Amino acid sequence: MKKKIQLFLIVTIMVFVIGIGMVKTNQIEEESNKNTIPTSVSNLSNKKIGWGIKREENHLQPDLGSKNKELIDTYKGIAMGNNQKKYVYLTFDEGYEAGYTPRILQVLKENNVKATFFLTAHYVNTQESLVKEMIEDGHIIGNHTVNHKSMPDLEEEKVKSEVMDLHTVVFQKFGYEMKYIRPPKGEFSERTINITNNLGYVSVMWSLAYDDWDENKQDREEYAKKKILDNIHPGAVILLHGNSKDNTNILDEVIKEVRNMGYEFKSLDEFER
Repeated sequence: MKKKIQLFLIVTIMVFVIGIGMVKTNQIEEESNKNTIPTSVSNLSNKKIGWGIKREENHLQPDLGSKNKELIDTYKGIAMGNNQKKYVYLTFDEGYEAGYTPRILQVLKENNVKATFFLTAHYVNTQESLVKEMIEDGHIIGNHTVNHKSMPDLEEEKVKSEVMDLHTVVFQKFGYEMKYIRPPKGEFSERTINITNNLGYVSVMWSLAYDDWDENKQDREEYAKKKILDNIHPGAVILLHGNSKDNTNILDEVIKEVRNMGYEFKSLDEFER
């Protein structure tokens, strides 16, 4: 009788352990399925998303829109970093050269800041020496597509060519392989972010920007400094445009003041969620 009881207890324990193992396996499979990124775009939404920011006061992180941010996070993109660490990430969009980038690069070098420059094909093809300088200085070159067209308006193969044609040119000219992309005009959809993700690209949006792209809205240096410094926040992905005279003139002062506020400039390769 004693041996039968012992055998019964052993069998009961084994069944219990196996049952727990099956539950854990199912949980792992469910979590894995949640994190699986679809490889087909046929059933994905092409609803155009225009990136926007709702600013907060007192250097708190802004509201990027919960659904939009969730989509970026699902595809392992970058929009805003850790809210507990005072790290900031400086990025520039460059569609054409307005004569200011040499000074921008000089200021970045003097302050030992590594930035990311998102370039179009026009910029790459007309400013080879500046692109080479960016790379040699340790900055990151990002893909801003060939023609800066809103990607949700394009067919799948056209999206791929807009990205990969520029990718190929940059690699051929500079031996540099890009891995970050900023959707032109800040417009994307789940379909397009899926396409670029499957091309090996990380989508990069932003959490701090202002109307600096308009060359008719210059000579507002105090306004520009206030917009940047008042809205700096932990994890800020800063978008500036290289065709802005104001950005060029205030960049040195802004970098120094941001550091005085206790923030540290990091490159996208050091991004922390």
